[in-house]
Amino acid sequence: MRALGSGGTALPGLVVERLHPDALSQLANDLSATALITGTNGKTTSAAMLARILRADGRAVVHNRAGSNLLRGVTAAMVDAASLLGRLPADANAVLESDEAALPAIAAAAPPSVAVFTNLMRDQLDRYGEIESIARRWADALSAFPPETVIALNVDDPLIASLAHHWDGSCLSFGIEDPDIPSAPQGEIMDAVWDPKTDDDFRYSRRYFAQLGRWHTDSGAQRPTPDIAADNITFAAGLTSFTLQLPRSSVDIALPADGLYSVYNALAASTAAIALGVAAETIRDGLESHEAAFGRQEEMVVEGRRVRLLLGKNPSGMNQALRTLQRPGERHHLLVLLNDGIADGTDVSWIWDVDWESQAQHCESLTVGGHRAADMALRLKYAGFPEPCNPIENDIGDVLRAALDAVPESGRLTILPTYTAMLDVRQRLGQMGAARLWDVAR
Repeated sequence: MRALGSGGTALPGLVVERLHPDALSQLANDLSATALITGTNGKTTSAAMLARILRADGRAVVHNRAGSNLLRGVTAAMVDAASLLGRLPADANAVLESDEAALPAIAAAAPPSVAVFTNLMRDQLDRYGEIESIARRWADALSAFPPETVIALNVDDPLIASLAHHWDGSCLSFGIEDPDIPSAPQGEIMDAVWDPKTDDDFRYSRRYFAQLGRWHTDSGAQRPTPDIAADNITFAAGLTSFTLQLPRSSVDIALPADGLYSVYNALAASTAAIALGVAAETIRDGLESHEAAFGRQEEMVVEGRRVRLLLGKNPSGMNQALRTLQRPGERHHLLVLLNDGIADGTDVSWIWDVDWESQAQHCESLTVGGHRAADMALRLKYAGFPEPCNPIENDIGDVLRAALDAVPESGRLTILPTYTAMLDVRQRLGQMGAARLWDVAR
């Protein structure tokens, strides 16, 4: 498959499953520890951060780094590692990103030493259903986890915090403790608005984004104090600094990534690392050497122009991507790509729940493409964006060319794609000779 130009991240696993249904279970038995990371947003980046931390600790790591996170993708990653190494080292750690719906099957085949739950937000409703149904599926899956598993929960998300009620084993919680983080803009969408157990509305003394923040209900439920937290958070272009508070120590982190959601990703990775026995200084070293996972704040250089990819696959994720582009006085050349493939979600009505209006004043030029380019162009017209600098076209190659032509030499193009559009545009950038920014710097 790789010789034919494909990544080979899923089909090999499907073939192995048919030929040897117990392959993943047998391979997982050879590992010394397995970390599963799931959630709507942030799991690919959190897994990449954890893999880097574990390597900084001198451990051999098996990781489905391409983001193929169904059972077949996890199987393919394990088989690939085993074939490259002859067999999996007995002291190897697996870092496995898991699709939300695939978590029960993956956990059954590769029982986790630590399972991380990042957040739960509306995404691909045609496939997953409402987020309460995913929360119930996860709660049921916990009953099959080994009793020695440590679960790591983002308690700033009330639905994630509620999973602790379904688990009798060890639990580590993480969240943000900085009182100076500004509240979410008025009217920003919340995906979880009431407690499914009591039907009480979630109320907030401070809400950071979506339903994440310091929450409580009239019945007395409230956000617990996290075991692992971020405080003293400051933002600069391409760098987020914070103090990582651990159960017995703290360490200052200079994370080469933008946005509050990057802090949550770092907290998820750090909590898993603590559960796996990694020292605070090693966590710092791993986080400070972070490089963007593909399509997630990834930067490239092509034809003398910098290109930045900010994946946005649901309202909350796209709002956070947009928020990183709203520094005073900054204006951006934007390429927005909307697809409606199975992996994106075939219903694109979610684009009307994104706060595009906040970005309109920061847009220098606009190009629109993808399978549902016309829908996206209409949404941006209502948001007050300038007219697109290209005819409304579906072909991503054509609109990428138009977008690059609108950017002055040595300028920067920011691409906001949905998932399958991100895969397509990355391939086309590679064909144009794009090099990742840190490779150019080296």
